[in-house]
Order: sequence, then C-alpha cells, then structure tokens
Amino acid sequence: MTRLLLLALALLSSCASRAAAPSGLQSKLEQASTGFHGIVGVHVRHLETGEEASLRADETFPTASLVKVPILIGLFAQIESGKLGYRDKLLTEERHRKRDGEDLVGRFEVGAPTHPAELAMLMCSFSDNSASLWCQELAGGGGAINARLEAAGFPITCVNSRVPGREADYRQWGWGQTTPREMAELLVRLRQRRMLSPAADEEMLRLLSRAYWSGEALSALPPEVHAFSKQGAINRSRSEVLLVESSNGPYVLCVITKEQQDTSWEHDNEGFVLLRTLSRIVYEHFEGDSRWQRPAGSERFH
Repeated sequence: MTRLLLLALALLSSCASRAAAPSGLQSKLEQASTGFHGIVGVHVRHLETGEEASLRADETFPTASLVKVPILIGLFAQIESGKLGYRDKLLTEERHRKRDGEDLVGRFEVGAPTHPAELAMLMCSFSDNSASLWCQELAGGGGAINARLEAAGFPITCVNSRVPGREADYRQWGWGQTTPREMAELLVRLRQRRMLSPAADEEMLRLLSRAYWSGEALSALPPEVHAFSKQGAINRSRSEVLLVESSNGPYVLCVITKEQQDTSWEHDNEGFVLLRTLSRIVYEHFEGDSRWQRPAGSERFH
C-alpha cells in the first residue's frame, strides 16, 4: 500500500512538473518578442486541445481599431433588440464625414443614403473610422457598449472615446482599451455563437472575415486558410486579433503592443514585423506539416 502511495505521489509530481514547464510555443513567443522596443501582449489558444500561451495577456493595452469589435457587438445588440433594422435607410450628415485618412464615409456626399449593414462592412473590412463612429452612435453610445461587455464577462474591454466619465482613460489609452485575452475571447464567443444569438453572431463573423488590411498577421497564413480578424494601429501601438480555422483545429491569437519606440508607418515597422512573425510562429506550431512559404515579391502588395 505504501509503495502504491509513493508511486502515485511520484506520478503527480511528474505531471505537475510538466505542467509548470513552459510549452514549446510559449518559449517561441518569448524568444521572438525578446529585444522588442516596447511592451508586447499576446494570447493564443487552440480551441480543441486547450493548449495556450501568453505574454502579459491580462494587462491593459490600447485597442486602436480593435475597438471596432466591441462596437460591432453593440450595434448588433441594438438590431437584436428591435431598436434598429440592419437595412434601415440612413442619410449621411456633415458630422458623419469628419474623419481624414483612408475613410470612405468621409467621401460620401451630404444626404447620401446608406444603412447599418453597409456601415458595419466599412467598419470591419476597411476599418473606416467615420463609419465606426456612426456605428458607435447607432449602438447607443460607448457607455451602452461598455455595460454590455461587463455584463458578458469582459470588464477591461471598454470604449473610451465620447463616453462621459472616461476622459482620463481616453487620454491614456485612446479610443478603447482591452487585454489580449479578452479581445481574443470576444472572437471565440462569436464563433461559439454565445455572444448575442446564433444568427447575429454568424453575421458578425461574416463581417470579420473580409479584412482589407491583410498585410500583417493574415499575411503569415496561406490564402486557403480561413480567418476572422480585426487590425489596429496608432503611433505607439500595433495590434491584430484573429481566429484561424486551421486544418488541425481552430485557434485564436491576439497580439497588441504599447509604448513602441518605432512610430513609423512603413511595412518594416517593428510592430508590423512582430505581428507577422508571431502569426507565422503560431501557425507553424499548430500546423507542423505545412510547407507553405510566401512567394518572393509578396511584400509589394502590402
């Protein structure tokens, strides 16, 4: 009996030691992030095996345009409640056209017709800021979005812009704030059809599957691999969240940086390079038999 007890204790000790040791994926992420001139947050989880790895996964980071995932959920909550129709006719006002840069809504004429479905597409696919601010308004404002997120178990992820009482958070984090784990789990919740309703969650996934900005984490995947994603970037932060339907099972990955020294907007920005590198590491870890490589000259398309 004593020998059996000692054997059981030895086996438990061995299992505990293996659990405490960092996984191969964890070591790869740590090594690839070493020397980065800024702070890196990562969360990755394989949805079938449960394997995961993290770096500062529960620390607060700026969302940049990742905030558009919570805004999307808030918009669809209004549609689900019957307060808004997905194809309701809307007319563009001057106040909807105030964002500069790549915005398409900013090019709309005053009085031009649109609808929530089109605005949601522009927000998710093109990361159009004017469309996103309009969607935030249609969602009932950032305060309503934040309340819904907290009730759903996402206490850190918040919209800060244009939300009374969150002025200090806006100065610190910008439009929104999150953690790598919470942002990743938002996509998991959508895939599991457990955010709003199966129909609403499925439509949101469709919107998140058509990213125009595909030059970073998505570019590390073969084009045949399906993924849902959202990208974000501000001067001192680069970010991307993606849920990948790989042949060996789905996995979710979120990478966010903050306090970057490299504030350039070129393809070789240190944050952009990190997004591509970590995405490739994770894909190859879960798809060990993949021999796909990006063709020479691919960089000129991003």
